[in-house]
Amino acid sequence: MLTGLLIVLLPLLLGYLVPVRHAGLLGLINRGVNASVYAILLLMGVSLAGLEDLASQLSRMGGQALALFAVTGACNLLALWWLSRRLGLSAGTSTVVAGAPTSKLAALGGSLALLGVVILGVAAGLVAGAWLGEALFRQAETLAEWVLYALLALIGCQLRNSGMPLRQILLNRFGLAIATTLAASSLLAGLLAAPLLGLSWSEGLAMAAGFGWYSLSAILIGDQLGPLLGGVAFFNDLARELLAFLLIPLLIRRHAALAIGYGGATSMDFTLPVIQQHGGVACVPIAVVSGFILSLLSPPLILFFLSL
Repeated sequence: MLTGLLIVLLPLLLGYLVPVRHAGLLGLINRGVNASVYAILLLMGVSLAGLEDLASQLSRMGGQALALFAVTGACNLLALWWLSRRLGLSAGTSTVVAGAPTSKLAALGGSLALLGVVILGVAAGLVAGAWLGEALFRQAETLAEWVLYALLALIGCQLRNSGMPLRQILLNRFGLAIATTLAASSLLAGLLAAPLLGLSWSEGLAMAAGFGWYSLSAILIGDQLGPLLGGVAFFNDLARELLAFLLIPLLIRRHAALAIGYGGATSMDFTLPVIQQHGGVACVPIAVVSGFILSLLSPPLILFFLSL
């Protein structure tokens, strides 16, 4: 677990060590970040198309996954909205990356474009997968990881040249508050959703403790509670990530804590580029700290609740 987290953070730190003073090169880095966002989403869609019996899984698990997602989402959004009002955190216009949308209509268009890229990736994966087989999906996952590492290095360069000290990146009270609020509200949702899913209270807590880390939650829960509930955990956490892609551009200007926090553990990797793109580099250290803490909490919490 710690090795995986270090692998994600290492490119960000390496990029931070590289000073860039040429304005043209900085502009190229900014455009590279934006392009990488869409590349990762396209590859994620291709990977989704490779799930075995995707349609039948959605049909069988849809009801339970929807119930868990609805309860968890409501608790998370209410708690993070309250936290946003308490913290008064906002993405100032001076920190927003050039080219990011400045109106709600433009932000909605950006959100739909992000979702459209994922759908396009799924469609492309279904078509190409019929010809190339499982090798396509494995290659898409591998390529997405490498694009992500390169993207984190570029974001690190942006951080270095924003004048932000390393201490502010690694130690951030806003990130701690967001992670704590997201974790507590998710566990409350697990307790509330357990009767709806026909689970014990400890199993409900385990189902809600993925915090958006869908690959991990699916593996751990599927191993202990069976593939059906493992699939429910997977789609619940995956839906969190997809909804986060829609909410971040719309809310980050006025409710930064909510927009950053809702992605859960993904705020340090897959939703981080979207947070940076629409909220600016000042939001990156907050998102990294929040996602890092949630990624550390998720595995031991899931295993602890499953052992009860």
